[in-house]
Amino acid sequence: MLVVMRHGASEDNIQKVIDFIKSKGYDAHVSRGDLHTVIGAVGGKVMDPRDLELLDGVKEVIKITSSYKLVSRIFKNEDTIIEVNGEKFGGDYVGMIAGPCTIENEDQINECARLMAQSGVKIIRGGAFKPRTSPYAFQGLGEEGLKLIRNAADKYNLAVTSEVMEINQIPLFLDYVDILQVGARNMQNFNLLKELSKVNKPVILKRGLSATIEEWLMAAEYILSGGNREVILCERGIRTFEVATRNTLDLCAIPVVKKLSHLPIIIDPSHGTGLRDKVAPMSMASIAAGCDGLMIEVHNKPECALCDGAQSLYPEQFDELYAKLKKIAPVVDKIMG
Repeated sequence: MLVVMRHGASEDNIQKVIDFIKSKGYDAHVSRGDLHTVIGAVGGKVMDPRDLELLDGVKEVIKITSSYKLVSRIFKNEDTIIEVNGEKFGGDYVGMIAGPCTIENEDQINECARLMAQSGVKIIRGGAFKPRTSPYAFQGLGEEGLKLIRNAADKYNLAVTSEVMEINQIPLFLDYVDILQVGARNMQNFNLLKELSKVNKPVILKRGLSATIEEWLMAAEYILSGGNREVILCERGIRTFEVATRNTLDLCAIPVVKKLSHLPIIIDPSHGTGLRDKVAPMSMASIAAGCDGLMIEVHNKPECALCDGAQSLYPEQFDELYAKLKKIAPVVDKIMG
């Protein structure tokens, strides 16, 4: 349930409500808005809401019927805005993340970092540990890859995001990465999500291949319930009967999620389509639909890429697209770049 405090409720009033909630075995999660402070009571035993309503400073107590509570707009009506290296996701802002699918070698990642910085990108992506369907496909460089992308990013003042696959990798990632990414295959790896709830860095949570929006938001709830409020949802295409593209990019998820949740939602049109020539139109459509950011694969030599070259843009294609996106964003009252 949610406890909505009156406008002007004192800190003493708020603390007494928190203490009461905790005394009943609940976790108390506080969200401070412009008009009201909202306290979420999660877990615990059965509690009579009237006991809360009688406490000083309480305006109302709301029972939440949805399974996800902290993720919902009922808990926090204002959009969550997450900022990394000056790039903002959420609210009126559209952020950009770009770079290669995989870190291949020092020359490749350095050149990609240089090109991204030259294009105005502030966050570079790149996989060091790759969950591949085939055991014979390139699996990534591991820790060496993280070192390479960190060094390249520092050289060009970029932040880094990369996919973490296992709990024991988290300490390693905290040394090299600014945003930890949970891939589609790990969306319901609940033990991993619980551990990521304890880190003090943003997490990108990709939607599972066959996950419903509710399941996706419930996965995000795992992270928020442990204390990490900086979660960016990422729609990367779902598996349907269609075979013309790699996945079916569900752009309808943008307005649905934005109505249900305060968390920012970004789009990965590269994995969503799997085809280079589809990335630009789906990126533009994503902006028009109201997304809070994009994550696009760009490679200095896509034809030589060790992973997903067919869906990676050439640098000049990315620059042309980025310029168009910056023109589209203001039309839907968004700020980009």
